[in-house]
Amino acid sequence: MSNPSVLPADPYELRADSIEPPPRTLVRAFGRIGPGMVLAASVVGSGELIATTTLGAQVGYAALWVILASCAIKPIVQAELGRYTVATGETTLEGFNRMPGPRLIVSWLVWAWAIMVTLTLLQVGGMFGGVAQVLNLLVPAVPVHAWVAVILVVTLVLLFGGGYSRIERLSLVKVGFFTLLTICAALVLFARPEYFSMDGLLSGLEPRLPAQGLATAIAVFGITGVGATELVMYPYWCVEKGYARCSGPRDGTPAWTARARGWTRVMHLDIICSLAIYTVATAAFYLLGAGVLHGMGVVPASRDMIPVLSNIYTQTLGGWAIWPFYAGAIITLYGTIFASTAAHARVFADLFRIVHVYDRTDYARRLWWQRVFVVLLATIPAVSYWVFASPVRMVVAGGIAQAVMLPLIGIAVTYLHHRHLPAEVRPSRWTTIGLWISTLVMIGAVVGYLWQTWRT
Repeated sequence: MSNPSVLPADPYELRADSIEPPPRTLVRAFGRIGPGMVLAASVVGSGELIATTTLGAQVGYAALWVILASCAIKPIVQAELGRYTVATGETTLEGFNRMPGPRLIVSWLVWAWAIMVTLTLLQVGGMFGGVAQVLNLLVPAVPVHAWVAVILVVTLVLLFGGGYSRIERLSLVKVGFFTLLTICAALVLFARPEYFSMDGLLSGLEPRLPAQGLATAIAVFGITGVGATELVMYPYWCVEKGYARCSGPRDGTPAWTARARGWTRVMHLDIICSLAIYTVATAAFYLLGAGVLHGMGVVPASRDMIPVLSNIYTQTLGGWAIWPFYAGAIITLYGTIFASTAAHARVFADLFRIVHVYDRTDYARRLWWQRVFVVLLATIPAVSYWVFASPVRMVVAGGIAQAVMLPLIGIAVTYLHHRHLPAEVRPSRWTTIGLWISTLVMIGAVVGYLWQTWRT
C-alpha cells in the first residue's frame, strides 16, 4: 500500500480549503475541460471501429438514424448524473445505492451494474484481439495470442505509472489522431458514386429497425455515443478533475450555489465538446461501413476483421492509407482498453468501499484497490480473447449488455434528479422533460429489441 504521507490530495474528499471559483470566461472554461476527452477515448473505440462499421456493412445506410439517435439522446442523462455528483460529492455507485428496491448489502442496481461490466469485459477482450491482429499483420513472426500478452503487460505498466493527468493526455492524442483520419476518409467517400448515395443516406434517417443486423443495431445503440459504462464512468472523471472538490461541501449558502452551478456549466461545456467529437467520428465510421464495406459486399468476421476494415481507408484514400489505418486502429482500440480499464478499476474500487471493505476517507486504501482491479480488469479481457478469439462477436455481446443497462441508468438518474438532487442546483423544466424523453427512448429501444427477438 502507498505511504499516506506521499499521497496526492484525495479528490473524493470535499474540504473548505479546496474551494475554487469557476472560470469566468469561455476561454478559461475550455482550459478546465478534460473528463469528456477521457470519455471520448473510450467512446471512439470498439463501438465505432468495429460495431458501427459492421452494422453499416450489414445493412447499408438503413440504420443511420440509430447512430445519430444513440449519440444525441444519452448526453442529457450523462449531464444530470454529472450534476448530481458535482452538487453532492457522491459517486455514481453511491447514487445508485439510493435506489429503492431489493438490497443485498447494497442496492440491486449496483449489482446490475457489476454484472453488466463483467459482460462488457468481452468487449474489451475484443479490442485486445483487434490490436493484436494489427500487430500480427505488422510483425507476423509474433502470433496474435502472444501480442495479446504484450498488450496486457504494456497496459499494466502504463496504468500503474500515472494518474488522471496521464490518462487525459493520452486520451487527447488518441481522439485527435484517428478522428481526423476517419473524417478525411468519409469526406472522400462523398465523391465516390460507387460507394455513396445521397438517396440511400436520406433513407437511413427513417426510424425503422432493420431485420438483418438487428442484434448489431441494438449493440451499436448500447455502445456508440455514451454507452452505459461511460455514463457510470463520467462522474468519476469529473471528481478526479476536481469539479466537485472545487465546488466544496454543500453549506446552503448562495456562494456554494454559485460555485456548484458554475462548475456544472464547465462540465456541460466538457460534455458538448466530447459530444461533437464522438458524433462526427461515429457518423463517419458508419458512413464508411455502409458505403465501402456494404458496397463491396463484405462484413468483418473473427479472423479477417482488420483486413476487411482496412478497406474503409484504402478504398477512399488510396493504398497508402493502409499504414495510417494500422496506426490508427492500434491507437483507437488500445486507447479504449487503456481508458476503460482505468475507469472500471476506479468504479470497482468504489464498490468495495460501498460494501464496507474500507472507509470513505481512506484514500490510500482506495488507491490500493484500484491497482488490484487494474490487474484483474486488464487480465480477464485478455484471457477472454484467448478463449473466444472473435473480436466482432465479443464487441457485439458487450454492446447488447450495455444496451439492456441503459434504461436502468436512465430510471436511476431520473429518480435521483427528483428525489435527491439539491434544490439549489436543479435545472430548468425543459432539462427535466429532456431527461424523461431520453429515458423513455432508451426503454423503448430495449423493449422493442426484446419484442422482436421473442417474435422471431
